[in-house]
Amino acid sequence: MSIVLKHATIYTGEDVISDGYIRFSKTVEAVGAMNDYQAQPNDEVHFVSGKVIVPGFIDVHTHGGYGFDSMDGNADQINQMVNLMVKEGITTVFPTTMTQSNDNIAHAMTGIRKAAKVNPVIKGIHLEGPFIAAIYKGAQPEKFIKDPDVSLLDHWNELSGGLVKLITYAPEDEGAKVFEDYCLAHHIVPSVGHSNATRAQMLASRATHVTHLYNAQREFKHREPGVTGHAMLEDNMYAELICDGFHIVPDMIKLAYEQKGPHRIELVTDSMRAKGMPEGVSELGGQKVIVKDKQARLESGNLAGSVLRYDDAFRNVISFTGCAIEDAVQMASVNQAQEFGLTSKGKLLPGFDADLNVFDRALNLQTTYSYGRAFEADQAD
Repeated sequence: MSIVLKHATIYTGEDVISDGYIRFSKTVEAVGAMNDYQAQPNDEVHFVSGKVIVPGFIDVHTHGGYGFDSMDGNADQINQMVNLMVKEGITTVFPTTMTQSNDNIAHAMTGIRKAAKVNPVIKGIHLEGPFIAAIYKGAQPEKFIKDPDVSLLDHWNELSGGLVKLITYAPEDEGAKVFEDYCLAHHIVPSVGHSNATRAQMLASRATHVTHLYNAQREFKHREPGVTGHAMLEDNMYAELICDGFHIVPDMIKLAYEQKGPHRIELVTDSMRAKGMPEGVSELGGQKVIVKDKQARLESGNLAGSVLRYDDAFRNVISFTGCAIEDAVQMASVNQAQEFGLTSKGKLLPGFDADLNVFDRALNLQTTYSYGRAFEADQAD
């Protein structure tokens, strides 16, 4: 049996169908204008007039949520966490680690690998640290920061079953060139982040991605572009944006959008354990975190990840930049699939996985389909 959603506005990731239908089981079987629709005997038809359908979201930077954290290394809990993330529209996820002890990161690699064996929503791991610059550590514990170490990365990647797809590092550190060689040989995207690199050092690096643009990096100044300026200037750089309005004020999100354009920006949540939980005290990497007014901060006052839902990020980028829905789709799904070689993700086309989000006219998430299985959205407060 196939599900058919009829009379929706469908954003396929390539074009917009104003009065369309989509037929799918685990994969998309057909998508097109209602004028071209032909009923099939096994269709389970749903009329969704006025609804907006977009590809499922791809979050390549999320530490946790709903009381769980990737660093816990518990496969069952990671699986629960990912299934709850689906209800905010995420249909592909890279569980993200942080700067911790070697053993703790190894434990996380093993746990995520086990979870990925039973949960196909997990398509990679983002290793954030520990090879970063202490001066821009952000919420990463300084005592575990170290110089790039290929043997250590290789060990963790082996434990993960080759799931490491993205790594945040400081390219100005000694040994970065050999480190980059390893990443490129093993199809790991090198991402500059928590870095004090100058423009000259960035030009010498092979980083093609920037972790949470603006945050925890050498900033953009008139005599030294730094990491932020480099990411703005180079067309090959994909830039993550945390669109919660706190990590980056809306005007600076708009500036990044107008400079980079929709084809090189990727929306991320950088969410932590406290997402989806009541306000109060939480934890990140053994550090106390206070969550209040939709912000998560260390006792020092520094921001410590986010409690951002992805559907909020999707609406926010439209509100902050004035971009069209199809451009938000580009930044929420298409770019990530393209950058990380997720050939069956990011678009609603025949043969692609049936990962899709159904919104109402006001862009409130109603239902997410992950491999054709329906998940009703949990509405945010």
